[in-house]
Amino acid sequence: MNAQIPAKTVAFCLLSFRPDHPSGVERSLAALMEGVRQLGHTPLVLAAGPAQAGDAAEPGLIRLSSVQLPRPATNDHVLAALADPGPVVAEVRSVLAERGVDIVCWGDTLWGLGYLNAAPPGVRTALMVHKIRPDSDQRWHQALADASVVCPASVYLAQEGAQAGWDTSDWRTVPNALLMAPHPVPEAQRERLRREGPIRIVSRVEPAKGLAELVAAIPPGWNRPVELVLAEADFEFWPGMQADVITACRAAAERRPELITVRPALSWREVPPYLAGAAATIISSTEPETFCFTAAEALSVGTPVISFDHGNVPLLAGPAGRAVALQEGAGALWAALEALLADPAAYQAAAAAAPDQVARYTPAAAASALLAAAVSDPPRLGIASSRPNLGTVAAPPTGP
Repeated sequence: MNAQIPAKTVAFCLLSFRPDHPSGVERSLAALMEGVRQLGHTPLVLAAGPAQAGDAAEPGLIRLSSVQLPRPATNDHVLAALADPGPVVAEVRSVLAERGVDIVCWGDTLWGLGYLNAAPPGVRTALMVHKIRPDSDQRWHQALADASVVCPASVYLAQEGAQAGWDTSDWRTVPNALLMAPHPVPEAQRERLRREGPIRIVSRVEPAKGLAELVAAIPPGWNRPVELVLAEADFEFWPGMQADVITACRAAAERRPELITVRPALSWREVPPYLAGAAATIISSTEPETFCFTAAEALSVGTPVISFDHGNVPLLAGPAGRAVALQEGAGALWAALEALLADPAAYQAAAAAAPDQVARYTPAAAASALLAAAVSDPPRLGIASSRPNLGTVAAPPTGP
């Protein structure tokens, strides 16, 4: 236990949370909860009902009876469920009071109930930030103003907030963390993978992940296996979005059935060992990733990462990755990959550098940062009111 901070009960809130949910926010909260436990504190997580198969894997999971969502849900479903927020606020406050919660972390402005300010009096609150919301989002303004502390999940996000014109001077970064410690593949095995290993891509299905375009851009002369793990989340931006992406990916894969395999989702702890058996992975997101767990998990096992040159991925990968200009398109990703695989020295240098790029992203470190931020004095007040008038920020996709 952290000797400087007495034992605390720390609650997290994210309506879409379930164990092994293929979403970065869920993985972020799961790692924070693991770190809270490692430090000797007690974590809880509040999520929407109804109960789901597999809930027992997280003993701190509490399903709210006042919020029932379909699977998958859209923003409209959440807004409808919260049209009368009174019962939700009452239930959340009751649960937090009954459990003696000391700190509550809203996992998102809407899906994490950050804008409702439902904590009992005296309970410290942290707004977890995984996206910078547009200036026009009044819930975001409310969540920022009400939180005791605002905690972006990466240094990149904090910088993005500042560049968008928000006063981030009292934000406190609580970095995302990996559930499993780095475990790189030995050099000899890594060399075999360089020569003949498959390319493995693990992703939540979403148009901005660029998956179908990536598969369609595989060069005609490509001759090694490509494995695509497609994970459906419990939320989507519009009804049928995920089915459309999967259909497009399968159609692209059918052009090269001898090489391309489409696989179902993996559990959180299955992803790193799966990526350990890859020559490399590709992050083809056409919108900037604000952290990117799949990239971090690949790096943790020594698997190089190819990506576009925006967002957090190039910063995360550093010398363990290769980045190409977004405007060059998906074909450039394959060209960068081919060049890396063809250069044994460069490939081994990238693989050797990879684990160190993510070694600091441990559950205990993340939880320590959260606790330090949440118990700091004096509490921050109303940062939304101090935002300079620098125009609006482009609206991000909906969803958590």
